[in-house]
Amino acid sequence: MTRPSALSGPPTPTHLRRPLAVAVLLAVAVVLLQSLLVPLFAGPAANLEPRDLPVVVAGPAPATDRLVGQLDAAAPGAFEVIRLPDGTAADRALRDREAYAAFVLGPDGATLHTASAASPTVAALLTQAAGQVSGGQPVRVVDVVPADPDDPRGAGFAAGFLPLALTGMVLGALLVLLLGGRLARLAGLASFGLLVGVVGPLVLQGWLGLLPGDAVTVGAVLGLVGLAVAATVAGLGAILGRPGLGLGAVLVFLVGNPLSAVGAAPELLPQPWGEVGQWLPVGAGGTLLRSTAFFDGAGAGTPLLVLAGYAAVGLLLVTLARTRHAQAPADTASVIGADDRAVSVM
Repeated sequence: MTRPSALSGPPTPTHLRRPLAVAVLLAVAVVLLQSLLVPLFAGPAANLEPRDLPVVVAGPAPATDRLVGQLDAAAPGAFEVIRLPDGTAADRALRDREAYAAFVLGPDGATLHTASAASPTVAALLTQAAGQVSGGQPVRVVDVVPADPDDPRGAGFAAGFLPLALTGMVLGALLVLLLGGRLARLAGLASFGLLVGVVGPLVLQGWLGLLPGDAVTVGAVLGLVGLAVAATVAGLGAILGRPGLGLGAVLVFLVGNPLSAVGAAPELLPQPWGEVGQWLPVGAGGTLLRSTAFFDGAGAGTPLLVLAGYAAVGLLLVTLARTRHAQAPADTASVIGADDRAVSVM
């Protein structure tokens, strides 16, 4: 029998080598994930530019034709131009969320009408574009639907969505990991939605002053967003287990947050990602909140349906997952009983 050499030292136990390998593999996996997340978060922000951005050009035909040509020459494919007869029709289009801004042509030249409440970033970009097409001459700007005076750049509005997404995601995961009962999970989701609807306006409107609008309507929107996020994560986790929780985190945060365009506009993101983000809870929630707080509900239909769909499907998955698990013991007992009877017959 060969003895190990004293110089080589004692062999490393298998139970020590395995954790070391797992630790290295985990580090490699996390770094690979990081290499994917950095461009996912930074890429859209670094490539903000108009892409088929709806704008109005209003005025007499010869002048509007000339301005449309200038816009196309300055930024090909950047604008989707809507032609309207005058400034009144243009302002109506802005209030109805059909466009982000309007170039209104009159005897005194061009005036830029903006709706900074829809996106302060877009309003700033179009102000620069107006200066370019006017040959460097100053262009008068009229803000038809202004942002909140306490949040003129919209930074507070955008930042307010990150805690809502995070807390909804965390709650959905905790309900699945800590509670096994269907009714308990549903009660947790319902309570979360109601509490967010009450506390949200108190913080965003009463404390920080970041949002105008009716507090009840704003609260209903915030509650629906919170419920949609939490129910999505909880529903996927209830059906698929821990992989479902991971999938929910991807939909809500890892993909949904950077593609939401809450701080910009979907038309500024590379396509089709800007459009994809509007079909995820955070993007739909940002659009719905803007529509209800600043635009009297204009443009709220699609995001409302998207959020209601996520909430309904999530609640349904929680219900079905619990019903399926509840039937498992009875089915197992019947199988065991059948086996016992078979043994007794034998």
